[in-house]
Amino acid sequence: MTNWIHHPVILEGNLVTLVPLDRVHFADLIEIGRQPDIWTHLPFDGTDEQKLELELQSAILKRMNGEQYPFTIIKKSDNRVIGSTRLFEIFQQHRKLEIGWTWNDPSSWGTDCNTETKLLLLQYCFETLGAQRVQLKTRDTNLRSRAAILKIGATFEGVLRKDRIGKDGKPRDSYMFSIIDDEWPAVKKMLTERLHPENITND
Repeated sequence: MTNWIHHPVILEGNLVTLVPLDRVHFADLIEIGRQPDIWTHLPFDGTDEQKLELELQSAILKRMNGEQYPFTIIKKSDNRVIGSTRLFEIFQQHRKLEIGWTWNDPSSWGTDCNTETKLLLLQYCFETLGAQRVQLKTRDTNLRSRAAILKIGATFEGVLRKDRIGKDGKPRDSYMFSIIDDEWPAVKKMLTERLHPENITND
């Protein structure tokens, strides 16, 4: 990651800014994480303050050794922390990586904040890093996440059977999606028009 992702990475849109995860964000993220609905489909229970703090610390360590790049999501209208997301499964030699570990305050669910978050990440991956593939995956039971991933223009590739052991100790399937560089111009146009419908022309 040292040669591919140059720390610090700050991605700024109209609605949100993505900044590198830092310890100064922990208190706000832990407060948001007290809401149990966030963790229904994620691999651990972030309502446990100690578990969430350890996970956030681990994410920063993984950034330092090149495994992941975690961000804090800040809503610009009130400068409020609303969640976190990451780049991981980083393979520069294959020009591919994954977007995931995204969790947000439920107050932002279904808003354009998530759309813009994904647009900023995808634009960085394809236009700055020169990725040829960006993948996303989600638990088989997470219908909301599956719908959101399809909504940003990703292609469903298939099911990874018994891909993970869930926090309940039971095997879980993962639904795999991707966007490739050939598709990026059309995906970018679609997401940009969704965020800025006032700029659509009929030319």
